[in-house]
Amino acid sequence: MTILGDKEYFKGIGEIPYEGKGSDNPLAFKYYDAKKVVAGKTMAEHFKFAVAYWHTFCGQGADPFGPGTQDFEWDRAGDPMRAARDKADAAFEFISKMGFGHFCFHDFDLVAEGPTLAESERRLSGIVDYIKQKKNGSGIELLWGTANCFSNPRYMNGAATNPDFDVVARAGAQVKMAIDATIALNGENYVFWGGREGYMSLLNTDMGRELDHMGRFLEMARDYARAQGFKGTFFIEPKPMEPMKHQYDFDCATAIGFLNQYGLQDDFKMNIEVNHATLAQHTFQHEIAVAAKAGMLGSMDANRGDYQNGWDTDQFPNNVMELTEAMLVFLEAGGLQGGGVNFDAKIRRNSTDLEDIFHAHIGGADTFARALIAADAIISSSRYAQLRENRYASFDTGKGRQFEQGKLDLKDLYDIAESNGEIAAKSGKQELFENIINQYI
Repeated sequence: MTILGDKEYFKGIGEIPYEGKGSDNPLAFKYYDAKKVVAGKTMAEHFKFAVAYWHTFCGQGADPFGPGTQDFEWDRAGDPMRAARDKADAAFEFISKMGFGHFCFHDFDLVAEGPTLAESERRLSGIVDYIKQKKNGSGIELLWGTANCFSNPRYMNGAATNPDFDVVARAGAQVKMAIDATIALNGENYVFWGGREGYMSLLNTDMGRELDHMGRFLEMARDYARAQGFKGTFFIEPKPMEPMKHQYDFDCATAIGFLNQYGLQDDFKMNIEVNHATLAQHTFQHEIAVAAKAGMLGSMDANRGDYQNGWDTDQFPNNVMELTEAMLVFLEAGGLQGGGVNFDAKIRRNSTDLEDIFHAHIGGADTFARALIAADAIISSSRYAQLRENRYASFDTGKGRQFEQGKLDLKDLYDIAESNGEIAAKSGKQELFENIINQYI
Protein backbone atom coordinates (compact mmCIF):
# COMPACT_ATOMS: atom_id res chain seq x y z
CA MET A 1 0.00 0.00 0.00
CA THR A 2 1.38 3.39 -0.99
CA ILE A 3 1.65 5.81 1.93
CA LEU A 4 1.06 9.46 1.08
CA GLY A 5 1.51 12.57 3.20
CA ASP A 6 -0.29 15.86 2.72
CA LYS A 7 0.65 15.75 -0.96
CA GLU A 8 1.78 13.23 -3.55
CA TYR A 9 5.31 13.99 -4.72
CA PHE A 10 5.72 11.28 -7.35
CA LYS A 11 2.54 11.94 -9.29
CA GLY A 12 1.69 9.58 -12.11
CA ILE A 13 3.90 6.79 -10.77
CA GLY A 14 2.21 3.92 -8.99
CA GLU A 15 3.60 0.92 -7.18
CA ILE A 16 6.40 -0.69 -9.19
CA PRO A 17 5.35 -4.18 -10.36
CA TYR A 18 7.41 -7.21 -11.29
CA GLU A 19 6.75 -7.94 -14.97
CA GLY A 20 9.64 -10.22 -15.93
CA LYS A 21 12.53 -9.86 -18.35
CA GLY A 22 10.24 -9.67 -21.37
CA SER A 23 8.71 -6.40 -20.20
CA ASP A 24 9.52 -3.10 -21.92
CA ASN A 25 7.98 -1.06 -19.09
CA PRO A 26 10.75 1.17 -17.65
CA LEU A 27 8.80 1.40 -14.39
CA ALA A 28 8.71 -2.34 -13.73
CA PHE A 29 11.15 -4.89 -12.34
CA LYS A 30 12.52 -7.37 -14.86
CA TYR A 31 14.41 -9.67 -12.46
CA TYR A 32 13.65 -8.55 -8.90
CA ASP A 33 10.61 -10.49 -7.74
CA ALA A 34 10.40 -9.93 -3.98
CA LYS A 35 8.52 -13.19 -3.42
CA LYS A 36 10.64 -15.41 -5.68
CA VAL A 37 12.52 -18.08 -3.71
CA VAL A 38 16.21 -18.46 -4.58
CA ALA A 39 18.47 -20.78 -2.58
CA GLY A 40 15.86 -21.25 0.13
CA LYS A 41 14.95 -17.60 0.72
CA THR A 42 12.84 -15.03 -1.04
CA MET A 43 14.68 -12.23 -2.80
CA ALA A 44 13.26 -9.80 -0.24
CA GLU A 45 14.76 -11.89 2.57
CA HIS A 46 18.15 -12.18 0.85
CA PHE A 47 18.53 -8.47 0.14
CA LYS A 48 16.34 -6.48 2.55
CA PHE A 49 16.72 -3.57 0.12
CA ALA A 50 16.97 -0.19 1.88
CA VAL A 51 16.74 3.28 0.37
CA ALA A 52 19.53 5.62 1.52
CA TYR A 53 18.08 8.88 2.81
CA TRP A 54 21.22 10.94 2.10
CA HIS A 55 21.60 10.37 -1.63
CA THR A 56 18.00 9.80 -2.65
CA PHE A 57 16.32 12.61 -0.71
CA CYS A 58 19.16 14.94 0.34
CA GLY A 59 21.44 14.91 -2.68
CA GLN A 60 20.75 17.62 -5.23
CA GLY A 61 23.35 16.85 -7.88
CA ALA A 62 26.05 19.19 -6.59
CA ASP A 63 29.70 18.40 -7.27
CA PRO A 64 33.01 20.18 -6.52
CA PHE A 65 32.62 22.25 -9.71
CA GLY A 66 29.05 23.48 -9.35
CA PRO A 67 25.85 23.69 -7.30
CA GLY A 68 22.98 21.24 -7.45
CA THR A 69 20.92 20.72 -10.59
CA GLN A 70 17.97 18.89 -9.03
CA ASP A 71 15.09 20.98 -7.70
CA PHE A 72 12.77 18.60 -5.87
CA GLU A 73 9.66 19.84 -4.15
CA TRP A 74 10.50 18.47 -0.69
CA ASP A 75 13.60 20.71 -0.58
CA ARG A 76 11.71 23.98 -0.89
CA ALA A 77 10.28 24.64 2.59
CA GLY A 78 12.22 27.31 4.50
CA ASP A 79 11.44 26.09 8.01
CA PRO A 80 13.77 23.16 8.92
CA MET A 81 11.07 21.09 10.61
CA ARG A 82 8.59 21.62 7.79
CA ALA A 83 11.30 20.66 5.30
CA ALA A 84 12.11 17.54 7.31
CA ARG A 85 8.48 16.46 7.38
CA ASP A 86 8.15 17.07 3.64
CA LYS A 87 11.26 14.98 3.04
CA ALA A 88 9.87 12.18 5.21
CA ASP A 89 6.58 12.26 3.29
CA ALA A 90 8.45 12.00 -0.01
CA ALA A 91 10.73 9.26 1.33
CA PHE A 92 7.99 6.99 2.58
CA GLU A 93 5.92 7.55 -0.55
CA PHE A 94 8.89 6.57 -2.72
CA ILE A 95 9.93 3.54 -0.64
CA SER A 96 6.39 2.19 -0.52
CA LYS A 97 5.94 2.65 -4.28
CA MET A 98 9.21 0.79 -4.85
CA GLY A 99 7.96 -2.05 -2.67
CA PHE A 100 11.11 -2.03 -0.53
CA GLY A 101 10.89 -2.71 3.17
CA HIS A 102 13.68 -0.59 4.66
CA PHE A 103 15.45 2.76 4.80
CA CYS A 104 18.66 4.01 6.43
CA PHE A 105 19.92 7.45 7.43
CA HIS A 106 22.54 9.73 8.91
CA ASP A 107 21.19 11.86 11.74
CA PHE A 108 21.22 15.16 9.85
CA ASP A 109 19.77 13.61 6.72
CA LEU A 110 16.49 13.50 8.60
CA VAL A 111 16.57 17.16 9.60
CA ALA A 112 19.02 20.04 9.20
CA GLU A 113 21.58 20.37 11.99
CA GLY A 114 20.80 23.21 14.39
CA PRO A 115 23.08 26.07 15.47
CA THR A 116 23.59 24.43 18.88
CA LEU A 117 23.74 20.88 20.19
CA ALA A 118 20.52 21.41 22.14
CA GLU A 119 18.66 22.69 19.05
CA SER A 120 19.98 19.80 16.97
CA GLU A 121 18.71 17.34 19.57
CA ARG A 122 15.31 19.05 19.69
CA ARG A 123 14.98 18.88 15.91
CA LEU A 124 16.11 15.27 15.72
CA SER A 125 13.70 14.20 18.45
CA GLY A 126 10.85 16.00 16.69
CA ILE A 127 11.40 14.38 13.30
CA VAL A 128 11.91 10.95 14.88
CA ASP A 129 8.43 11.24 16.38
CA TYR A 130 7.06 12.10 12.94
CA ILE A 131 8.89 9.22 11.23
CA LYS A 132 7.52 6.81 13.83
CA GLN A 133 4.07 7.62 12.47
CA LYS A 134 5.24 7.03 8.91
CA LYS A 135 6.75 3.68 9.90
CA ASN A 136 3.61 2.57 11.71
CA GLY A 137 1.46 3.44 8.73
CA SER A 138 3.64 1.76 6.11
CA GLY A 139 5.39 -1.23 7.65
CA ILE A 140 8.71 0.16 6.38
CA GLU A 141 11.52 -0.56 8.84
CA LEU A 142 14.83 1.07 9.69
CA LEU A 143 17.75 -1.09 8.54
CA TRP A 144 20.30 1.08 10.31
CA GLY A 145 21.08 4.56 11.52
CA THR A 146 24.36 6.43 11.82
CA ALA A 147 25.79 9.85 12.64
CA ASN A 148 27.35 12.25 10.16
CA CYS A 149 30.54 13.08 12.05
CA PHE A 150 32.46 14.21 8.98
CA SER A 151 30.66 17.07 7.15
CA ASN A 152 30.63 19.80 9.78
CA PRO A 153 33.87 21.88 9.78
CA ARG A 154 34.43 20.96 13.43
CA TYR A 155 35.36 17.48 12.19
CA MET A 156 38.02 18.63 9.72
CA ASN A 157 40.63 16.69 11.75
CA GLY A 158 38.39 13.74 12.53
CA ALA A 159 35.78 12.92 15.13
CA ALA A 160 36.74 10.05 17.45
CA THR A 161 40.37 10.45 16.34
CA ASN A 162 40.48 14.25 16.59
CA PRO A 163 43.54 15.63 18.46
CA ASP A 164 41.21 18.05 20.31
CA PHE A 165 39.31 16.31 23.12
CA ASP A 166 36.45 18.83 22.95
CA VAL A 167 35.73 17.70 19.40
CA VAL A 168 35.83 14.06 20.49
CA ALA A 169 33.30 14.89 23.20
CA ARG A 170 31.04 16.66 20.69
CA ALA A 171 31.24 13.62 18.42
CA GLY A 172 30.28 11.43 21.36
CA ALA A 173 27.23 13.58 22.03
CA GLN A 174 26.21 13.38 18.39
CA VAL A 175 26.65 9.60 18.26
CA LYS A 176 24.59 9.27 21.46
CA MET A 177 21.79 11.23 19.82
CA ALA A 178 21.97 9.12 16.65
CA ILE A 179 21.91 5.89 18.67
CA ASP A 180 18.91 7.20 20.62
CA ALA A 181 17.15 7.99 17.32
CA THR A 182 17.98 4.55 15.93
CA ILE A 183 16.61 2.82 19.03
CA ALA A 184 13.49 5.01 19.04
CA LEU A 185 12.83 3.97 15.44
CA ASN A 186 13.43 0.30 16.27
CA GLY A 187 16.50 0.23 14.03
CA GLU A 188 17.92 -3.21 13.34
CA ASN A 189 21.59 -2.12 13.25
CA TYR A 190 23.92 0.84 13.70
CA VAL A 191 26.78 1.83 11.35
CA PHE A 192 30.08 3.64 11.81
CA TRP A 193 31.76 5.10 8.74
CA GLY A 194 34.94 6.92 9.76
CA GLY A 195 34.65 9.62 7.11
CA ARG A 196 37.53 11.63 8.56
CA GLU A 197 39.00 9.05 10.95
CA GLY A 198 42.47 9.01 9.45
CA TYR A 199 45.19 11.46 8.57
CA MET A 200 46.21 13.91 5.87
CA SER A 201 49.85 13.91 6.99
CA LEU A 202 51.78 11.70 9.41
CA LEU A 203 54.02 14.66 10.20
CA ASN A 204 51.45 16.03 12.63
CA THR A 205 49.70 12.75 13.54
CA ASP A 206 50.19 10.34 16.44
CA MET A 207 48.63 7.34 14.69
CA GLY A 208 48.92 4.98 17.66
CA ARG A 209 47.15 7.39 20.00
CA GLU A 210 44.40 8.10 17.48
CA LEU A 211 43.75 4.39 16.93
CA ASP A 212 43.53 3.88 20.70
CA HIS A 213 41.05 6.75 20.90
CA MET A 214 38.91 5.26 18.13
CA GLY A 215 38.88 1.89 19.85
CA ARG A 216 37.86 3.51 23.14
CA PHE A 217 35.17 5.60 21.43
CA LEU A 218 33.58 2.57 19.74
CA GLU A 219 33.66 0.68 23.02
CA MET A 220 31.83 3.56 24.73
CA ALA A 221 29.23 3.74 21.95
CA ARG A 222 28.63 -0.01 22.12
CA ASP A 223 28.31 0.02 25.91
CA TYR A 224 25.86 2.93 25.84
CA ALA A 225 23.66 1.33 23.18
CA ARG A 226 23.62 -2.02 24.96
CA ALA A 227 22.68 -0.30 28.21
CA GLN A 228 19.69 1.23 26.40
CA GLY A 229 18.56 -2.23 25.29
CA PHE A 230 19.88 -2.13 21.72
CA LYS A 231 20.37 -5.72 20.56
CA GLY A 232 21.32 -5.10 16.92
CA THR A 233 24.69 -5.40 15.22
CA PHE A 234 27.21 -2.58 14.87
CA PHE A 235 28.83 -2.27 11.46
CA ILE A 236 32.12 -0.75 10.34
CA GLU A 237 32.15 0.48 6.73
CA PRO A 238 35.71 0.29 5.33
CA LYS A 239 37.10 2.88 2.93
CA PRO A 240 40.78 3.41 2.10
CA MET A 241 40.97 7.17 1.58
CA GLU A 242 38.91 10.20 0.49
CA PRO A 243 38.27 12.55 2.14
CA MET A 244 41.42 11.80 4.16
CA LYS A 245 44.67 10.72 2.52
CA HIS A 246 44.54 7.53 4.59
CA GLN A 247 41.60 6.26 6.62
CA TYR A 248 42.05 3.87 9.50
CA ASP A 249 39.26 1.54 8.30
CA PHE A 250 41.15 1.01 5.02
CA ASP A 251 39.55 -2.30 3.98
CA CYS A 252 37.86 -5.32 5.54
CA ALA A 253 41.10 -6.98 6.57
CA THR A 254 42.33 -3.80 8.28
CA ALA A 255 39.00 -3.16 10.02
CA ILE A 256 38.69 -6.76 11.21
CA GLY A 257 42.21 -6.63 12.62
CA PHE A 258 41.34 -3.38 14.41
CA LEU A 259 38.15 -4.87 15.91
CA ASN A 260 40.07 -7.92 17.16
CA GLN A 261 42.82 -5.76 18.63
CA TYR A 262 40.38 -3.67 20.67
CA GLY A 263 38.08 -6.51 21.73
CA LEU A 264 35.11 -5.38 19.62
CA GLN A 265 34.80 -8.44 17.38
CA ASP A 266 31.75 -9.90 19.13
CA ASP A 267 29.56 -6.84 18.52
CA PHE A 268 30.78 -5.49 15.18
CA LYS A 269 30.68 -6.77 11.60
CA MET A 270 31.44 -5.30 8.17
CA ASN A 271 29.21 -3.10 6.02
CA ILE A 272 30.89 -3.49 2.61
CA GLU A 273 30.55 -1.00 -0.23
CA VAL A 274 31.33 -1.88 -3.85
CA ASN A 275 32.92 1.48 -4.64
CA HIS A 276 35.02 1.47 -1.46
CA ALA A 277 36.31 -2.00 -2.34
CA THR A 278 37.51 -0.86 -5.75
CA LEU A 279 39.09 2.29 -4.28
CA ALA A 280 41.13 -0.04 -2.05
CA GLN A 281 42.27 -1.87 -5.21
CA HIS A 282 40.13 -4.87 -4.30
CA THR A 283 37.08 -6.41 -5.90
CA PHE A 284 33.71 -6.46 -4.15
CA GLN A 285 33.98 -10.24 -4.25
CA HIS A 286 37.31 -10.08 -2.39
CA GLU A 287 35.97 -7.90 0.41
CA ILE A 288 32.92 -10.15 0.87
CA ALA A 289 35.20 -13.19 1.02
CA VAL A 290 37.44 -11.57 3.67
CA ALA A 291 34.45 -10.64 5.83
CA ALA A 292 32.80 -14.03 5.38
CA LYS A 293 35.98 -15.88 6.38
CA ALA A 294 36.01 -13.89 9.64
CA GLY A 295 32.29 -14.44 10.28
CA MET A 296 31.71 -10.71 9.82
CA LEU A 297 29.70 -10.43 6.60
CA GLY A 298 27.11 -8.05 7.99
CA SER A 299 25.67 -5.69 5.40
CA MET A 300 26.28 -4.12 1.98
CA ASP A 301 26.16 -0.78 0.18
CA ALA A 302 24.96 -1.26 -3.39
CA ASN A 303 26.77 0.99 -5.85
CA ARG A 304 29.74 1.10 -8.21
CA GLY A 305 32.50 3.43 -9.23
CA ASP A 306 33.51 4.68 -12.64
CA TYR A 307 36.59 2.61 -13.43
CA GLN A 308 38.20 5.55 -15.22
CA ASN A 309 37.87 7.76 -12.15
CA GLY A 310 39.85 7.43 -8.93
CA TRP A 311 37.18 8.69 -6.58
CA ASP A 312 33.92 7.61 -4.99
CA THR A 313 31.30 8.29 -7.67
CA ASP A 314 28.48 6.30 -5.98
CA GLN A 315 26.74 5.24 -9.17
CA PHE A 316 23.89 2.75 -9.17
CA PRO A 317 25.02 -0.86 -9.76
CA ASN A 318 24.70 -2.25 -13.29
CA ASN A 319 27.64 -4.66 -13.65
CA VAL A 320 26.06 -8.14 -13.70
CA MET A 321 29.41 -9.96 -13.99
CA GLU A 322 30.86 -8.13 -10.98
CA LEU A 323 27.81 -8.83 -8.85
CA THR A 324 27.46 -12.46 -9.94
CA GLU A 325 31.00 -13.13 -8.73
CA ALA A 326 30.08 -11.40 -5.47
CA MET A 327 26.81 -13.33 -5.12
CA LEU A 328 28.71 -16.63 -5.40
CA VAL A 329 30.58 -15.75 -2.21
CA PHE A 330 27.41 -14.29 -0.68
CA LEU A 331 25.42 -17.51 -1.14
CA GLU A 332 28.24 -19.82 -0.08
CA ALA A 333 28.61 -17.75 3.12
CA GLY A 334 24.92 -18.13 3.91
CA GLY A 335 24.06 -14.50 3.18
CA LEU A 336 24.27 -11.43 5.39
CA GLN A 337 24.45 -11.47 9.18
CA GLY A 338 22.00 -8.88 10.46
CA GLY A 339 22.09 -6.30 7.68
CA GLY A 340 20.77 -5.82 4.19
CA VAL A 341 21.58 -4.12 0.90
CA ASN A 342 21.21 -0.35 0.90
CA PHE A 343 21.41 1.83 -2.19
CA ASP A 344 24.23 4.17 -1.23
CA ALA A 345 24.05 5.54 -4.76
CA LYS A 346 22.93 8.77 -6.36
CA ILE A 347 21.40 9.65 -9.68
CA ARG A 348 23.72 11.54 -11.97
CA ARG A 349 24.04 15.31 -12.00
CA ASN A 350 22.25 15.51 -15.36
CA SER A 351 19.36 13.30 -14.18
CA THR A 352 16.83 15.88 -13.09
CA ASP A 353 13.43 14.16 -13.35
CA LEU A 354 11.65 12.44 -10.47
CA GLU A 355 11.23 9.28 -12.52
CA ASP A 356 15.03 9.05 -12.80
CA ILE A 357 15.09 8.10 -9.10
CA PHE A 358 12.79 5.17 -9.86
CA HIS A 359 14.78 4.07 -12.91
CA ALA A 360 17.95 4.04 -10.83
CA HIS A 361 16.58 1.92 -7.99
CA ILE A 362 14.76 -0.45 -10.36
CA GLY A 363 17.97 -1.02 -12.31
CA GLY A 364 20.00 -1.56 -9.14
CA ALA A 365 17.55 -4.08 -7.70
CA ASP A 366 17.30 -5.91 -11.02
CA THR A 367 21.09 -6.15 -11.29
CA PHE A 368 21.40 -7.68 -7.83
CA ALA A 369 18.49 -10.03 -8.52
CA ARG A 370 19.87 -11.15 -11.88
CA ALA A 371 23.25 -11.81 -10.25
CA LEU A 372 21.65 -13.79 -7.43
CA ILE A 373 19.72 -15.98 -9.87
CA ALA A 374 22.85 -16.62 -11.94
CA ALA A 375 24.98 -17.39 -8.89
CA ASP A 376 22.43 -19.85 -7.53
CA ALA A 377 22.28 -21.63 -10.90
CA ILE A 378 26.07 -21.78 -11.10
CA ILE A 379 26.31 -23.35 -7.63
CA SER A 380 23.42 -25.79 -8.08
CA SER A 381 23.63 -26.75 -11.76
CA SER A 382 27.17 -26.27 -13.06
CA ARG A 383 30.55 -27.89 -12.47
CA TYR A 384 31.77 -24.73 -10.70
CA ALA A 385 31.82 -26.04 -7.12
CA GLN A 386 33.30 -29.42 -8.09
CA LEU A 387 35.99 -27.86 -10.27
CA ARG A 388 37.08 -25.60 -7.45
CA GLU A 389 37.01 -28.43 -4.94
CA ASN A 390 39.15 -30.55 -7.28
CA ARG A 391 41.92 -27.94 -7.16
CA TYR A 392 42.39 -28.76 -3.47
CA ALA A 393 41.91 -32.54 -3.70
CA SER A 394 45.51 -33.16 -2.62
CA PHE A 395 44.58 -31.87 0.85
CA ASP A 396 41.68 -34.32 1.25
CA THR A 397 43.76 -37.45 1.87
CA GLY A 398 47.25 -38.58 2.80
CA LYS A 399 50.00 -36.11 3.64
CA GLY A 400 47.92 -33.12 2.52
CA ARG A 401 45.22 -34.03 5.00
CA GLN A 402 47.82 -34.48 7.73
CA PHE A 403 49.15 -30.98 6.93
CA GLU A 404 45.68 -29.45 7.42
CA GLN A 405 45.27 -31.37 10.65
CA GLY A 406 48.55 -29.98 12.02
CA LYS A 407 50.23 -33.38 12.11
CA LEU A 408 53.29 -32.41 10.05
CA ASP A 409 56.25 -30.17 10.82
CA LEU A 410 58.59 -28.30 8.49
CA LYS A 411 61.08 -31.19 8.37
CA ASP A 412 58.23 -33.45 7.19
CA LEU A 413 57.52 -31.02 4.33
CA TYR A 414 61.21 -31.15 3.40
CA ASP A 415 61.21 -34.94 3.33
CA ILE A 416 58.04 -35.06 1.20
CA ALA A 417 59.43 -32.52 -1.25
CA GLU A 418 62.71 -34.43 -1.52
CA SER A 419 60.95 -37.71 -2.31
CA ASN A 420 58.53 -36.10 -4.80
CA GLY A 421 61.15 -34.75 -7.17
CA GLU A 422 60.01 -32.16 -9.71
CA ILE A 423 56.30 -31.34 -9.82
CA ALA A 424 54.11 -31.24 -12.93
CA ALA A 425 52.08 -28.06 -13.44
CA LYS A 426 48.34 -28.25 -12.79
CA SER A 427 46.10 -25.79 -14.61
CA GLY A 428 43.90 -23.42 -12.64
CA LYS A 429 41.31 -23.47 -15.46
CA GLN A 430 40.58 -19.76 -14.95
CA GLU A 431 39.08 -19.30 -18.41
CA LEU A 432 36.73 -22.24 -17.84
CA PHE A 433 35.52 -20.72 -14.58
CA GLU A 434 34.93 -17.38 -16.33
CA ASN A 435 33.04 -19.11 -19.15
CA ILE A 436 30.77 -20.85 -16.65
CA ILE A 437 29.76 -17.47 -15.20
CA ASN A 438 29.10 -16.06 -18.67
CA GLN A 439 27.01 -19.12 -19.54
CA TYR A 440 24.67 -18.68 -16.58
CA ILE A 441 24.34 -14.90 -16.82
